[in-house]
Amino acid sequence: MRLDKWLWVARFFKTRSLAQAAVEGGKVRIGGDVVKPAREVGPGMMLEIRTAEQRFVVAVKASCDQRRPASEARLLYEETAESVAERERQAELRRLAPTPLADQRGRPTKRDRRALARFREG
Repeated sequence: MRLDKWLWVARFFKTRSLAQAAVEGGKVRIGGDVVKPAREVGPGMMLEIRTAEQRFVVAVKASCDQRRPASEARLLYEETAESVAERERQAELRRLAPTPLADQRGRPTKRDRRALARFREG
């Protein structure tokens, strides 16, 4: 099965075109090597997948021709213990030290603008 299709079926990416773009962008590696979207994937292969904030290291267990529910998609791969531990550690760090103004969207409100002006003045 093609790598981009397997990533879509295993629900790492929402669409197949997003999976293809990630593979072309070097976000997916097989055995440490950058590969093309048409690369064949089979059981026993180790994949390193980087999404927005997460990094997965998984072993391919099976393939399926159709995109199935998430519970069935999890049966297609097995994530390594180190990968799970690292993702949990990163999630804990994000929870403890959120990025400043992460919840801020768009322009500041009138109240926020005035508070910023007061802060800058003194």
